[in-house]
Amino acid sequence: MARKSFLEPIELTPPKHLRTLVENRRVFNLNNCELNVFECYEKSFGVPLSFNDFLISSMVRGKKVMHLPGNPSFDYLPGETVIFPANQPMEIDFPDAAMDTPTQCIALAVDGHYVRETVNYLNNYYQSPDENSNWKLQFNTYHFENDDEISGLINKLIRICSSGDTTKNIFADLNLKELLIRLMQSQHMQQVVSEARISNNHSRQHFVLNYIREHLTEKIAVDTLSKQAYLSRNIFFKWFREQFGITPLEYINRERVSLAKQLLSQTSHSVSRVSDMCGFSDVNYFIRVFKKTEGITPRTYQIISSDHNRIIKGLNSH
Repeated sequence: MARKSFLEPIELTPPKHLRTLVENRRVFNLNNCELNVFECYEKSFGVPLSFNDFLISSMVRGKKVMHLPGNPSFDYLPGETVIFPANQPMEIDFPDAAMDTPTQCIALAVDGHYVRETVNYLNNYYQSPDENSNWKLQFNTYHFENDDEISGLINKLIRICSSGDTTKNIFADLNLKELLIRLMQSQHMQQVVSEARISNNHSRQHFVLNYIREHLTEKIAVDTLSKQAYLSRNIFFKWFREQFGITPLEYINRERVSLAKQLLSQTSHSVSRVSDMCGFSDVNYFIRVFKKTEGITPRTYQIISSDHNRIIKGLNSH
């Protein structure tokens, strides 16, 4: 998993303006969405919450424990986002909240009609005739770590919604559409990758991702991928980005870094050897890509993994 991308700090509510110490709420209303900033200043458990609209929430500081009916509870931390359908009941614990260590999160409630219009737009204009899947928001994948794109868009929406700009509804509309599309692209990729392992030729998407996975340790040229997809190079590049929100090279590098992490944590191979085994032709480029994705160098990752494995072995031996 790539390193989390955290939201920019949001100024806390001055103590004299707090209405409550549990889920104090500031609201900014726009045409198609409502931005809520929630803060909790004392330890609390089982706090109920739900929204009438589709919800995008992202943690800024502190820790929550989320409880959803029929699902395992999970820790909700800074650098993470959750999405919920309208009227989703939830209960929230704040085990560490205090006046000097408050929790803070944003909750963006988005008009249901606006969400449906965005989904329909994607299905009408960015769905190839040979693809069997439709664009949709999937709520079986509702808790995930932010990447730079997601956190950047949420940060921008926070600034827009909380500003006094008279044209903020226009800018919010543009950024909200992009955020919804990014979320769907991210979910779409997870779905297609999962399906591709079962059905190699179910669609062009499955075939291309399977080809990348099977040739990950080799040189993979975009021209080769475009031929596999029976598309011209330019159209293939555009198609891939529309489907998944990233370029083919970004996807290949992400998969190679994932493989590199396995090798670094499970073997004593040198960084140079791992770079070669993962299909990188230049070890310096591998180091740059790895650090950009993970926030640390491959060698540092290997040392941390080795220490972690040694601790686990020590515990198991007792």
